Amino acid sequence: MRRGVTFVLLGLGVFGIATGLLLRFYAYPALAQIPHDPKTTAVAQGSGITALVYVEKDGGQALPEIRRDLSLTSITTVSGDLRAPEVQADNGVTTWVETNRITEDKDERTLSASVRELCLDRFTAEAVAPCTTQYLQKEKSENGKDTKIRGARGQVQFPGLNFKFPFQTEKRTYPWYDSGVGKPVDAKFDGEEELQGLSVYRFKQSVPPTDVDGRDVPGSLVGKPEPTVSVRLYYQAEKTLWVEPDTGALIKVRQSVKQELRTSDQNSGQGTAVFDGTLELNKKTVEANVRVAGDNKSKLWLLTGLPVILWIVGGVLLAAGIVLLLAGRRRTA
Repeated sequence: MRRGVTFVLLGLGVFGIATGLLLRFYAYPALAQIPHDPKTTAVAQGSGITALVYVEKDGGQALPEIRRDLSLTSITTVSGDLRAPEVQADNGVTTWVETNRITEDKDERTLSASVRELCLDRFTAEAVAPCTTQYLQKEKSENGKDTKIRGARGQVQFPGLNFKFPFQTEKRTYPWYDSGVGKPVDAKFDGEEELQGLSVYRFKQSVPPTDVDGRDVPGSLVGKPEPTVSVRLYYQAEKTLWVEPDTGALIKVRQSVKQELRTSDQNSGQGTAVFDGTLELNKKTVEANVRVAGDNKSKLWLLTGLPVILWIVGGVLLAAGIVLLLAGRRRTA
């Protein structure tokens, strides 16, 4: 009887430890990956915003005009391009498509719209190359025309993180892509808090006033008498990201942006603001993000938390079996 109990304890101990190892180091890397076909919609809103709009005048020509105290809504949808060559069931790379449209609430005028496609590492969530179909298409961009920029297949067009943080997000700095400067900017860990009962990490990203482009604009747009004036576009931003650390999912985002046109004789703050305001994910979007992240966090716990319990219980059972085995041998001797 004693001998049977000993071998049962040893067997259960080994089984628990082995199962924990299997879940954590085999099942977790295989299952903790971003999906090939996400279907998400995020709505951000803001008020008291200054923005440049293009207004069609007589003759159908779109002319720039600066409007103030606007209420804007930004709608972003993310889906997967299942026809992309990189998308395969067992592949560690996927292809996502993001569409964004910013409209003025009062008359539903579209201020800007864009579509971009890029390849992502399914575990780290960072953009990767080669990528066959990466591109950025803008509708009604700064010059009032549609533009499409296709990235080189062997180069990452949108380097860094773009949609989410990695699984098991750490309290450190991550490279988050900023479209205003066209490169990743450090998103620094800034603390922990709770959003609707969900524990999240807060990251902050800051872009100082940066010269990003040059262009010719009507003098009337920047308060000059000349018909056309050469200016530089300066961009600055402050972004706060709230992240659920186990899944890396974005729960809430707030972004304050200022874009300023400066002539050669103007310093910071002296130019003409063509965008100045803050957009933040609305309550409904945040609630949906909390709900989905909570569900996914519970599923991931089976691959991260449960193995720890199995290791502890298995270790205790294994130790008890070894003690009984050694005690039995001493008694026999």
